[in-house]
Amino acid sequence: MSSKSNLFRMILGAMFLALALLLPFLTGQIPRIGNALCPMHLPVLLCGFFCGPWYGLTVGLIAPLLRFVLFGMPPLMPTGVAMCFELAAYGLTSGILYRVLPRKKPYIYVALTGAMLAGRVVWGIVEIILFGFGNSGFGWAAFMSGAFLNAVPGIIVQIVLIPVLVMALEKYTSG
Repeated sequence: MSSKSNLFRMILGAMFLALALLLPFLTGQIPRIGNALCPMHLPVLLCGFFCGPWYGLTVGLIAPLLRFVLFGMPPLMPTGVAMCFELAAYGLTSGILYRVLPRKKPYIYVALTGAMLAGRVVWGIVEIILFGFGNSGFGWAAFMSGAFLNAVPGIIVQIVLIPVLVMALEKYTSG
């Protein structure tokens, strides 16, 4: 990889990190569904696609921590810690799957879906660890609710927006 290409990825990674810090301010203004739009997820997933798995993992890992340090949100325990691992899994998985799958449009959706599932599973595992393995109150119902039911608006936005942006970039860079 050339130093020019690496510099470009670092700049993109910094932009995605900035978006992860700022987007929650915009979506937080939308009553009832602002947080359900999962605003930090979008830039981290895109970072994995555009910058690669290691940048995606790094941006995903530090975005919730940096947002907590700068703005006091999300609360560090347990939300922020679980989000660090969840977002890191999104960035890593989207980057890996996008690199190894064929460069055809349907595989963008496969990579995105795989990353979304991996991140949610990692989030659930971290929540179980943080709440303890015993009678913690974090069971199957809490996992399904937190990972999928409450996140439906964000899941829809991700499925609609991310492939369009990735296809646009592919078209722009190849033509």
